[in-house]
Amino acid sequence: MRDIKVSNMTIGNEYPAFIIAEVGINHNGSIENAMKLIDEAHKSGASSVKFQTYITEKRVEKDAPIFDILKQCELSFEDQEKLFNYANEIGLVAFSTPFDNESVEFLAQIGTPLLKVASFDIVNRPLLEKISDADTPSIVSRGMASESELDEAYDLFNEKSVPLAILHCISAYPIQNLESINMSTMAYLKDRYKCVVGFSDHTIGPAASICAVAMGAKVIEKHFTLDKNDEGPDHIMSADPKEMLQMISGIRDVEKMIGNPVNGPIPEEQDILQYRREN
Repeated sequence: MRDIKVSNMTIGNEYPAFIIAEVGINHNGSIENAMKLIDEAHKSGASSVKFQTYITEKRVEKDAPIFDILKQCELSFEDQEKLFNYANEIGLVAFSTPFDNESVEFLAQIGTPLLKVASFDIVNRPLLEKISDADTPSIVSRGMASESELDEAYDLFNEKSVPLAILHCISAYPIQNLESINMSTMAYLKDRYKCVVGFSDHTIGPAASICAVAMGAKVIEKHFTLDKNDEGPDHIMSADPKEMLQMISGIRDVEKMIGNPVNGPIPEEQDILQYRREN
């Protein structure tokens, strides 16, 4: 498995989980809201913030039900560069999901340290080619993908020696049935693809992400909002600042508990050793 170097961090099995506060379009088109989300993500202890970079007309047809929402939430390249620079200044990795060639080129031009492939584009071969050609460590969500489709995406990045993480993901917004999460899929992904694995969380609440880390996830992506009651498609399943703080605290506690294999008494057991019964 190849570790992924991102700014001054490393993503890999021997490192703490890389936690992504997925802003996406939850800024509702306001750079001021986006700045606040960056600040709150930093306070929560997130490793990074992620946005969506797109030209609406190149992402969906004009008669698509979500066209107006996406257009309202579209940030200019100039504004996004300001946001990324601000996040970097306060110690957060900032990156994005590009949805068109121009967006990939922009993100590469400003030196974005990571790129994300959304579940919806895992079968979008031209976009995958463009992203992999950027020679930037990438994260792919496997939602809706068949084994052969994920194989093709993995092979494309692997053949070009692009460091890759694959996130287990259920493309339901939000996930209503917890039994559909099938968290054990991560072990299968790790064995089959020999790369960093993680979890893109579309559940409500922190439990699924904490569970994922206990089961080996080294990347966690959780939608992030200032207010779960805001208008927009993603706010309801997003963590607000309080929930994000709880989730990250729970993840770090789980990482402490996982620890390392032990064989023999540990320091905390020394005082009680005298009470062992040998006969």
